[in-house]
Amino acid sequence: MLSLNTVGREKFGRARGFTLLELLVVIVIIGLLAAYVGPKYFSQLGKSEVTIAKAQIEAFEKSLDTFRLDVGRYPSTQEGLGALLNAPATAGTKWNGPYLKKGVPPDPWGRPYQYKAPGTKAEFEILSLGKDGQPGGEGDNADISSQ
Repeated sequence: MLSLNTVGREKFGRARGFTLLELLVVIVIIGLLAAYVGPKYFSQLGKSEVTIAKAQIEAFEKSLDTFRLDVGRYPSTQEGLGALLNAPATAGTKWNGPYLKKGVPPDPWGRPYQYKAPGTKAEFEILSLGKDGQPGGEGDNADISSQ
């Protein structure tokens, strides 16, 4: 008596796997899909970094406003954003910080934010130079400012 496996092999020949050509076709299809999806994914990654920078700048603005309510002025350029963590000598006993839960984070590209008081259009300015780290630029390389 023959088992089912023996009958199946006799009827259809030997069991076979994928040919090299079939595997190459599958690899080419996967490569084409990756080439189509990859750029769309990485462009979204750049947009999220800009969004993070804007959110961090807004958080700094709120902390600076609280500092101003307590001390009566914004930190000077020399005191910088560090005045939100450690009381500057000129703040006296009015400083009621720290005004940030953690240290001052770098921008999403790993560089420190620039702080100026007074700013070019307001009482202060917080600036990230974008992905390229150079003034100006477009897209991901554009400067992100509080003004």
